[in-house]
Amino acid sequence: MAGIGVDRPPAGGGQKNDDIYAQVEVIKYDTSKNGNGPSAGPVAAVQADWSPPPCWYAPRWNPDELRDYYQRTYQAIVHDPGMPPEARNKWNEERHNYIDGDYEDFNQEKEGEGMWWGAVQNPNAPFEEQFACDRVPFWADNGETPEVENIITPEILAGLAYEQIKVPGTEVSLAPGGKSKVNLPTWAWLDGGEFKPVSVTASLAVGGLDMSATTTATPKSLRIEPGTKDARLHPASGECTINGDGSIGEPYAKGKAEQEPPCGVTYL
Repeated sequence: MAGIGVDRPPAGGGQKNDDIYAQVEVIKYDTSKNGNGPSAGPVAAVQADWSPPPCWYAPRWNPDELRDYYQRTYQAIVHDPGMPPEARNKWNEERHNYIDGDYEDFNQEKEGEGMWWGAVQNPNAPFEEQFACDRVPFWADNGETPEVENIITPEILAGLAYEQIKVPGTEVSLAPGGKSKVNLPTWAWLDGGEFKPVSVTASLAVGGLDMSATTTATPKSLRIEPGTKDARLHPASGECTINGDGSIGEPYAKGKAEQEPPCGVTYL
């Protein structure tokens, strides 16, 4: 299991302190059914109409944790000589809002009834885009979904799970092996046991919110790219679909050298 999530920097910027802005496990991944091995790699989508956002909002702190966060951040702000005065004043106004402004003592009286929500940065997004979610922490009761843009959703979790998918390296059997013979077909096939679905589950369970999504990459076909126009593909589309038993193509057998394979290529 792995987690991602980074504390939001104070309003106006300032120098990052690793002791103050520690990573927080927000999204957890179950990769037990993912592809593995030294040759495993990410899915190369033919067409994608969705990409994970650079940031989103999710439950982050209970009242004590948010109070502790601001107390620790306050020490960093006070001792940061590079903090512009206007940024320091804005941050102090934000902090006091949780003490004696719209809220009282960080909503301590509602302990256990909800959570403070805050921004979470997607570490795979361009760094300059990760801080587009710039809302200050806001409260939501347990079971309530805040009506705020970029709130965490199952769709976002599914996309984050997709980013973690790894397709296992697959070795295609060829006959004849080694160099292909001109004008004689090369047979290509995959055994069913080597061609399996892989999946990753992304989940978030905190503050009364329990949400998860699983993304599965299912093998559908083997595409042959001969590397030259002087070749004939079998089938003509070059796409060998998966058989009912999970295999692709048909193993070569003696006496089939001049037959047309269900999956393969003939170099002219």
